[in-house]
Amino acid sequence: MDLNKIVERAKNILLQPKTEWPVIAGEGSPVGEIYKNYLLVLAAVPAVFGLLDATLFGYSVPFFGTMRIGVGLALQQALVGYALTLAGIYVFSLIVNALAPTFGGTKDPLQAFKVVAYSATASLVAGVAQIVPFLGGLITLAAGAYGVYLLYLGLPSTMKCPPEKAGGYTAVSILVSLVVSLVFWGIAGRLIFGGLMSGALPGLPERSVSDDVKVDPASPLGKLEQMGKRMEEANARLEAAQKSGDSKAQGEALGAVLGAALGGGAKVESLAPERLKPFLPETLAGLPRKSFSTERNGALGIQVSEGKATYADPQGRELQLEITDLGGAQGVMMLAGWASLEAEKQTETGYEKTRREAGRIVHEQWDDTRKSGEYSLVLGERFLAKISGPAAGIGDLKAALAGVDLVGLEALKGEGVQAP
Repeated sequence: MDLNKIVERAKNILLQPKTEWPVIAGEGSPVGEIYKNYLLVLAAVPAVFGLLDATLFGYSVPFFGTMRIGVGLALQQALVGYALTLAGIYVFSLIVNALAPTFGGTKDPLQAFKVVAYSATASLVAGVAQIVPFLGGLITLAAGAYGVYLLYLGLPSTMKCPPEKAGGYTAVSILVSLVVSLVFWGIAGRLIFGGLMSGALPGLPERSVSDDVKVDPASPLGKLEQMGKRMEEANARLEAAQKSGDSKAQGEALGAVLGAALGGGAKVESLAPERLKPFLPETLAGLPRKSFSTERNGALGIQVSEGKATYADPQGRELQLEITDLGGAQGVMMLAGWASLEAEKQTETGYEKTRREAGRIVHEQWDDTRKSGEYSLVLGERFLAKISGPAAGIGDLKAALAGVDLVGLEALKGEGVQAP
């Protein structure tokens, strides 16, 4: 096992997939070696960071605070997840191989395994994000979507399918794998692209009139293609900086790579702390503000600003307001919007729901037993406004958040954005 080779392969498949897939297709490493020399290490990333999240950092449970589980149980969960990940990749490769003739490809178990294994790189590496509250989930979503794009790019090289059929091949493979997961593991998979059920990825034509396949730039697939191009360009800059030996240039180039992945193609300076203060009003829903804080943090050119305020009265009613400017990581929110993110979960005591409403991503969570919940909005694919606490119903929280100048906040979505 050579860690340097693992890092190099992961870097190449993530940053320059169009040139890496033909290289992978020409390799003859058997399935066992790919497991041993690549997957066993990368699949450990989400397992290890999930273990750390559960035992050291804990789970943030609304209305209960932070909860941690014992090391024994957490280790058992990590091992089960690790095993299912490794097994799932193999099962998915069987599906990809079986569908090859349907889309003009050639059945080849080894090539099918390679395209699935290396397409999983983005999701496996993103396992690190489990320790990042809320944003970690969005990063995981973005990585999953990018993994779909990697699979789409890899199928023509590995399974020899016509490029114009790669979109349908990708969509049907994922759909079948989700059905298999539902049946055998009881895992409720989420469809990343709204058009998967139709058998074609949004923006990709069902038939091509030439070998030059055109993708709608405004579609989810088109956005992912643009992200891939930006990452390739940023990686070329990084390689040049590494050859130069200039540490400052290397740091800037690495920031450019992260910006290409998270920033939506533009460098963004998040709002200064004092710019967030007007969006933390002195009173909210009739409650006076008791405390507030604003801050801006950044690393490698990725900036995020956050403002928090607590509102309470003598009777003990309390609301928490959070305003977050994702700044340099706004591309994650964009990708969530492109992917038509929608989900709903019902429990015995309440529900959790994510949907799009008037062009905004809306998230609701409600506990009927405690009469508490949270209501969040994504504004301008950049800002997150969230309010949480006890209320008569989710409508009261929605009305309370309406007391914030949301229109004014959304109008700032272009502030600090530098053209790519």
